[in-house]
Formats: sequence, structure tokens, C-alpha cells
Amino acid sequence: MSQTWDSNTPPVYPPITFAGWLRIFVRASALIVLVFGGLAILLLVRLIERPLYRLHRPVTPHITQFVCRWSLRILGIAFCPSGTPMQGRGAVVANHSSWLDIFALNAAKRAYFVSKSEVANWPGIGWLARATGTVFIERNPARAKEQTHLFQNRLLAGHKLLFFPEGTSTDGLQVIPFKTTLFQAFFAAELKEKIAVQPVTVTYHAPIGAEQRFYGWWGDTSFGAHLLVTLAPAKQGRIDVIYHEPLRVADYPNRKALAQACEEAVRAGHVSSRG
Repeated sequence: MSQTWDSNTPPVYPPITFAGWLRIFVRASALIVLVFGGLAILLLVRLIERPLYRLHRPVTPHITQFVCRWSLRILGIAFCPSGTPMQGRGAVVANHSSWLDIFALNAAKRAYFVSKSEVANWPGIGWLARATGTVFIERNPARAKEQTHLFQNRLLAGHKLLFFPEGTSTDGLQVIPFKTTLFQAFFAAELKEKIAVQPVTVTYHAPIGAEQRFYGWWGDTSFGAHLLVTLAPAKQGRIDVIYHEPLRVADYPNRKALAQACEEAVRAGHVSSRG
């Protein structure tokens, strides 16, 4: 299914008032204490957890989940999950609209993001990503086998790897076609019969009176500017997270069929949530 959207026209954000700047200061201060305090605790616990459990992480993901839940509360954004997060082995695929996806998707269910390798070098975000077990990949065919082996080890260890098959973030008003390349890793002989893939829809509803693309972060929008705008409103919007029925990889003939089924589920959830 082909779909296009105008990624070059940024949303019009309301000017930040004096009261808005006060909210930015209070919320940003609380987030810094929560996120980096949580990171410090996570790293200390990981020093004990790593030698005892290796790939398995029985404790630290709970710290990440706690931080993400409370981050949304500090921001004042309503969080509305529905459906049942998958319990068995497997991966999660979701649409991608904003840096807020990190908080929304970790708040409901512990997950490990799969991200492009450049993110590992981003100040602040890169440190957090590495500490929370993010899997970094390169879009390099020469490393495909190595990365498939990495996915296999993490999935068989019980980690829920979370992919954004759109390959980019959007304005949040639609789901764009899924890229199928990463789905091939699920069809490895060691994985195909043992895992499922759960489609998840993330939908953002803007604050009352704001443009519907308010929470979308895409194109050339700077993270700093978008963060300030997100912290400022007195009355925030909400995030809907819908967990769809998991799809057994073995039930699909190839990566394209599986990717299409996941895209259709995510798109239907998005239409339903926005409608």
C-alpha cells in the first residue's frame, strides 16, 4: 500500500508564555532527576546483574519501566494502554512518531529497542540507549548475518526486541508503509518456530486547541526545540498504545507477508484510535 505525506511542512506551535516557561523549568528539572537518577541506579544494579545473568536482565528492565511511567506523569500526558502485551518469546513492531515513543512503549511493557547505529553516539540519548540494552544496527548487507545472530541470541534469551519498520518517524497522523528487510531475521531456522511478532499501534492526541501534529517529531525539527514545546502546555494530550494479537512467524511464508500483516494491524488500530 503506497502512501505519501508532506514531511517538509512543520506544525505551527503556539508561543510559549511566561507560565509555560515556568512549567518547562519545573518539568525539565524533575525529568533530569528522574531519568539520570534512574540511570545511575540501573548502572549500579547492572554491575551485579551482568556477571550473574549475562544476557538475561531480571531486574534492570523494571527500573526502565518505572522511569518511563513516571516521566509521562511528570509531563502530564495521559497514557492509555489497551490489549495484552505478549508474554512468550518474540519481537514487537510499532509505528514511530516521536521521541515520546520510548516512554510510551516502555511504560506498558519492558522492551529493548532496535535502533540505527548513529544513535549510540548522540549525547545524552546515546548513553541512555546503551544503558537500557538498545540493539544498534547498521544498514549494511555485509553485516546482515552478524546482526541476525545478535537478534537470535537476544530473542531466545527472552528479550522483547522492538522495531520501527517504517524506518523513520512521522507526523503521527498516519502509518507509512513498513520496510520488510528486518523481518527476514525472524525467519532464521533457529527462530521461526519459536517466536511471534506483536504489532503495536501508538497514537498521539494533541492538547485541546493545538494542531494534531503537535507531538510528532520528524524531518529537520530539532530535539531541543520540540522538547521545550512538549514541556510547556498547561493541559496535555494523551497517548494510546494498542497491543494487537501476536502473529506466529511460522504461520507466514516469508518476510513480506509477515510485514504486511503487521502493517495492516497497526494501521487499523491507528485509524480506530484517531477516529
